[in-house]
Amino acid sequence: MSARDWIEKDFYRELGVTSDASADEIKKAYRKLARELHPDANPGDAKAEARFKAVSEAYGVLSDTAKRKQYDEARRLFSGGGGFPGGFGTGGGGFDVGDLFGRQGAQQPGGMGGLGDLLGGLFNRRGGTGASATRPRRGDDVETDVRIDFTEAVKGATVPMRLSSPATCGTCAGSGARPGTSPRTCTNCGGAGLVTRSQGAFAFSEPCADCRGTGRIVDDPCPECAGDGVSTKTRTLTIRIPSGVDDGQRIRLAGQGEPGRNNGPAGDLFVLVHVNPHPVFGRSGNDLTVTVPVTFPELALGTTLTVPTLEGKVTLKVPAGTASGRVLRAKGKGIAKRDGQVGDLLITLNVAVPNNMDAAAREALENYASATAKHDPRAELNALLEKRSV
Repeated sequence: MSARDWIEKDFYRELGVTSDASADEIKKAYRKLARELHPDANPGDAKAEARFKAVSEAYGVLSDTAKRKQYDEARRLFSGGGGFPGGFGTGGGGFDVGDLFGRQGAQQPGGMGGLGDLLGGLFNRRGGTGASATRPRRGDDVETDVRIDFTEAVKGATVPMRLSSPATCGTCAGSGARPGTSPRTCTNCGGAGLVTRSQGAFAFSEPCADCRGTGRIVDDPCPECAGDGVSTKTRTLTIRIPSGVDDGQRIRLAGQGEPGRNNGPAGDLFVLVHVNPHPVFGRSGNDLTVTVPVTFPELALGTTLTVPTLEGKVTLKVPAGTASGRVLRAKGKGIAKRDGQVGDLLITLNVAVPNNMDAAAREALENYASATAKHDPRAELNALLEKRSV
C-alpha cells in the first residue's frame, strides 16, 4: 500500500467508529464486522471478502497504540484527514512531497524527520532512507471464534478447528514464482520499491510502477497464487483449551496467523472462546455455583443433603435453623486451573414451596401456623420502620 493510499483511507469510517473511540469500542466494532464479513460466513461473496480485508487493515492500524498515534498525526497534517491539499504528485499544492516523506526532512530545524519518520513504522521502512522493499515483514494477526461446552471450559479440552485464512503458498513456498524459477530484482528501482521523479523544482517519491512497490518482478508467476506468494487455504488446527478458561477469553497461538512477507515471521492467531451455559451449574471466578431446592422442615430441623458436582456427588450437613438463601461451601469442588488454584462449589439453599397440598399436609401446616402464631418473623423489620417514622 502506497503512502497516498494509507493517508487517504479513513480507517475510523471502515470500522464505523468515531476518531475518539476507545480501544474497547474499536475492538468491539471490529469483532462484530469480522464475524459478519468473514469468508466462511459469506462463501463466494467477493464484496464481503473485500470489506473483510479492509476492516482487518483498519483494525491492524487502530488497535496498535503507536500506529494509531502516527495515523492520527498524519491525518492532522492534511487538514484534519481530508487528504493531500492540491492533490498528490501533481505539483498543484505547492509543496515538496520529498520533504514530507523525509527525503529532505532530516535537515529541518529541530531534527524533524518529516512524514517519512512519522510513517516509517507503518510502511516498514526508515524515514527518508529509501530502505529496500525486500525487508522482512511480520504477517498480520488473525482472530477467530470457537464455542465449547461448560464442562470443556472447566476441565479443558482439545478442539479441532477448520480455518480459512491466507497462508504461504505451498506451490512456490511464498516466492510467487513458478517452481523452478525465481523472482528478479526490479531494475527500475534497484529493489527499493520506490522511484523518485522531478517535476520542475519539486521531487516526488512514489511506489515503483514496474514492481508495484515490491522491489522484485516475477516473470513466471506461480499458477496457484498468481505471483502473490500467499493463497487462501482451509486448514485444520488442533487448539488446546486450558482448564478454567472463561467466556470471552482469548487464546493466542503464536505463528499461526497470516504469513510474513520476504521471509518475515508469521502473525499470531487469537481464538475468542465462547462458553455455552450449563443447565445446572454456574460460575463465579474459580468457584462453581449451584442452587439446591430444600423443604422448610429440612432447614428448620436440619438434614443431610446429597449435592451433585461436575464429577459426582458430595454430602453436606445442613444445621437446624438454617435460613433459606444460605450458601454452603464444598471445598475443592470447583474449577482447577493450570496455576494450581482450585475453587469451591457454592451451594445456595432455596426453600421449595409446593404448588398443591393434600388435605393431610394442609391440616398439618395449619396446626403448625397456630402453634407458632406468637412468633412474628417481621418483628425486627416493623420495629425499625416504627423507629424511623417517629
